[in-house]
Amino acid sequence: MKIDDIRIETERLILRPPRAEDFDGFAELQGNADAARFIGGAVSRAEAWRRFLWQPGAWLVQGFGMFAVLEKASGQWMGQIGPWRPEGWPGNEIGYAFHPRAWGKGYATEAGTAAIDWAFDHLGWDAIIHCIDPDNIASQNVAKRLGSVLQGPGRLPPPFQDVVIDVWGQTRAQWMARRTGSA
Repeated sequence: MKIDDIRIETERLILRPPRAEDFDGFAELQGNADAARFIGGAVSRAEAWRRFLWQPGAWLVQGFGMFAVLEKASGQWMGQIGPWRPEGWPGNEIGYAFHPRAWGKGYATEAGTAAIDWAFDHLGWDAIIHCIDPDNIASQNVAKRLGSVLQGPGRLPPPFQDVVIDVWGQTRAQWMARRTGSA
């Protein structure tokens, strides 16, 4: 399947690989002190551009990366979510970051469900994790709504080795049991 053909639709959202037209929303998120607090801190538009290129690069090199999340009704970029596995990472992550305009609407859970389904269906992963700052209660709540549980403290590779994270996660079997109602 070609990257340009990948598109997931949920009730309110579209998930697809990132495109250049997503950058303005991404730069707003990355430049917002509250929104970027737990993802490396607010950065300039120029630095946001370099960070933006991580995901298209991941898609090109690995065949997967985080999806751009668009609101169907408005077409606005709401955030990014999806599979993320840099070299040395503590596991196969479903990472996420959302623009403040998306907060409190359930978009992270809706998009997360679709992204986890896609990762298990297309990547063959046996488990997923979320690397979350211990103070990031909102992201912990998303992880819980997705069925993940706290697995304990984690460690990221350099240059992020000093970032404090907890690893949340679940196995494919746990996800499938929850999705089919047999958990």
